[in-house]
Amino acid sequence: MTDILTGIDIRPARAGELAAVAELRRRWAMENGREPAGTREEFVRHFTDWARRNAASHRCLVAVRGEAVLGMAWLALVPRVPTPHAPERFSGDVQSVYVVPGERDAGLGGLLVDAVVDLARGLGAERVTVHSSVRAVPVYTRHGFTGSPRLLQTEATRTRR
Repeated sequence: MTDILTGIDIRPARAGELAAVAELRRRWAMENGREPAGTREEFVRHFTDWARRNAASHRCLVAVRGEAVLGMAWLALVPRVPTPHAPERFSGDVQSVYVVPGERDAGLGGLLVDAVVDLARGLGAERVTVHSSVRAVPVYTRHGFTGSPRLLQTEATRTRR
């Protein structure tokens, strides 16, 4: 049996690959029951413009084999309030990890997770968080993520009483 990870390269997305990355994001939304607003072309144009405008705060890594973009993972860099000991602080948030269906369950998602965490560490992030789908929780726990009783969340759209 051929190793599905043979010939895979995990690296930062190139400008010419942003349309392919946009298509991955669109596929992810459709797989999760979300109908796209507008046409494919409108979304690709909007997505690629957004990715270029936000390149300093959102880093995209891709998994490629040859010319085919098979997966992506994003690292959002979130500035934190300075302290007297650390005037420049930030954390990382893993976002939009996606692998095309035919390449799943062979470790490609884990390679992307490891690469995006390594990127965050290399940039000096204090911590890396992720808001995961239920299906992907085991991937993140296998790659070092754990729950934290101090990291809490609330829905921003929730109505206050």
